[in-house]
Amino acid sequence: MNHSRPKNLNLFTIHFPIPAIVSILHRVTGAFLFLMIPVVMYAWQLSLTYNGFDRLRFWMHAIHFKLLIWLLFIPFIFHLVAGVRHLLSDIHFGDSLKLGRLMAQLTFVVTALLVIIVGIWLW
Repeated sequence: MNHSRPKNLNLFTIHFPIPAIVSILHRVTGAFLFLMIPVVMYAWQLSLTYNGFDRLRFWMHAIHFKLLIWLLFIPFIFHLVAGVRHLLSDIHFGDSLKLGRLMAQLTFVVTALLVIIVGIWLW
């Protein structure tokens, strides 16, 4: 076995193409959303009681809680948009290099627009 091949151990020098970045972020946001399931289920359970619903409604008027909800929506929105991109690539839409890069860039643009819309909706 040849052990003299070059090794690059500095991960900061590796430049991924934008479709790879979108794919990696899709996996990361999916893992984050999976970890958020207990928090969402607790809030849902809390909202099913009269006192818990009033407490959640009171929290929703606090600016820091709205900011927290908005920040938690960002991975959800990105995961949703990137998931649609992956579904489109599954039906062979965007197989070419040029269209794949364009769709990856559109993923970030659409995510940013939806994050702004959700921010306006929350406030």
